[in-house]
Amino acid sequence: MASTTKPIQKILDSTKIASLSKFVRRPPIDPQTPIQGKVRNPNSNAFKEHVKREGVRLQKALNAITHGKNIFVYHNVRTKQVVYSLTRYLEKNNLLRQMIYHGKKTVPAEVRRDMWVPYYSVHFSDSKLGLRAYQLLREFSMQRQLAPPKEMITVTEEFLAAKRPKDPNQAEIFDKMNKKRLGNTMEKKERARVLMDQKATSVADVAAVLSIQQEEIANGLLSRDGSRGYLTRKARQRRREALHENAERAKEGAARIGALEEQLSQRSGEVVKIGEVEGVNPQTPETVKILWQDVHDAHYAESWVPNVQHGKLERTRNSIIAGELRLDNPDVIADNEFKELKE
Repeated sequence: MASTTKPIQKILDSTKIASLSKFVRRPPIDPQTPIQGKVRNPNSNAFKEHVKREGVRLQKALNAITHGKNIFVYHNVRTKQVVYSLTRYLEKNNLLRQMIYHGKKTVPAEVRRDMWVPYYSVHFSDSKLGLRAYQLLREFSMQRQLAPPKEMITVTEEFLAAKRPKDPNQAEIFDKMNKKRLGNTMEKKERARVLMDQKATSVADVAAVLSIQQEEIANGLLSRDGSRGYLTRKARQRRREALHENAERAKEGAARIGALEEQLSQRSGEVVKIGEVEGVNPQTPETVKILWQDVHDAHYAESWVPNVQHGKLERTRNSIIAGELRLDNPDVIADNEFKELKE
């Protein structure tokens, strides 16, 4: 009796393939597909534009699978700037939108790939919590840079000690010139350097956001209908229309992903499924998991709420030497695995 072998099943991570795969960014379209009312030549601008738009729609459908459940944080090795991403890859437009202008050469004309490396990642079991945390982290970062607290940009003994030369003669001259600056506001370049350094404040922001979310969960952030308090008739109607629109969009996205799975299966000879490869999210909705590139960075926060679990990221060569992996998408600045280190 002949034994039937099960087909090999391959699971692809949707948070990685959405922007790094040429097959996703330029999906194969049937040349007989009607475009703008009639069949177009594959070499025409209309056909190329249709392929481009379908690639964007497919990327959005892939991102929607885990949208909001994960926050991936990158930092600049030179300026110590911190940016947040909802995908494992860091796109150029997303990066530039989070960079604040603090003066000349604080926002580069061209972003260097070899400067951005993983910092940490935050994982939630509910997308509402992740999206809310992402919103607060972006707001806190922007508020601190645009309206910094006075003590942050004031010249102190510790600030001068870090800049004091090691040579005794030069140190004496430095003290005479800068002693009168104590208690005054920093110069423009010094202020820019301090405000761009967000490594410590980013960790403190995450701890504060998770503490805020504990109160929001108690107030009904994770309720079934998503409402907190009384809603008017028009508000309920708008909510029903939004839910219906989201359901239709999810149905269209599922159809696109199903077609992509079928095409990839035909090309590779394997059964390809697209989803989240590693479920690092705990079962309880209140529990949050943070994976650190360097677990000692967690000490930047004064305290953590009890529902936080800490772990380590797997340290790869690309996590140390940024930009070593050659990417096929010029809009992607960095792409790292953000895999949990299994001990």
